[in-house]
Formats: sequence, C-alpha cells, structure tokens
Amino acid sequence: MLIQTNLTQVETVTKYFFTGLLIFLAIALFFCLLRAVIGPRIVDRIMAVNMMGTVVMVMIGILAILLKEGYLVDIALIYAMISFLAVVIITKVYMGIYRQNKEEDGKERE
Repeated sequence: MLIQTNLTQVETVTKYFFTGLLIFLAIALFFCLLRAVIGPRIVDRIMAVNMMGTVVMVMIGILAILLKEGYLVDIALIYAMISFLAVVIITKVYMGIYRQNKEEDGKERE
C-alpha cells in the first residue's frame, strides 16, 4: 500500500467511511460468532456460520477497494466458494445425525 499525503477531500471521506464500515462489520462478525457459539438450536449456528462467511467476503471486498488491490477480489470469490461448501457440509452432517436420531427414537418405541 502506498502512503499518500496529498489526498483530496473526497478520497479522505471515502477512506474514513470505509474504515468505519470495516469497524461496523467487525462488530457484526463478533455478534455472529456469539450466535454460532450460544445459539440454542443447530439451525441458528448454521445460519451464523453462513452469515460470518458473507460478512468476511464483504470485508475483503471493502479492503480491495480501500487498498486498490485487485487480487483481493479473487480471494473473496474463493472464500465465497469455501464458505458455501462449508455450510452445505455442515447441513449435510446435521441432517444425517437428525435422521439417525429419528430412526433410533422410532426403534425404541417399538
């Protein structure tokens, strides 16, 4: 990142806006992490993990604009694919455990 001392007023406002937005998103990411840890149901946890992936992608996109680095957009796209696959796998595992518990409950009643 190049340090620029002669920024225009619009660039300065944009820099502070994006920095404030990154701080806000970091706080939102913290609350998503709390929901993922304390969520009373597994669905809450899965949604929190999905939301965390989305917030991180937005943060990477904002950093790409702020730092003027194009490769960060590629990293955000790769992170999107990994996040999507993680949520699909977590859901698949949960559905397998749910079905197994349901079958065991049905056998116990017989």
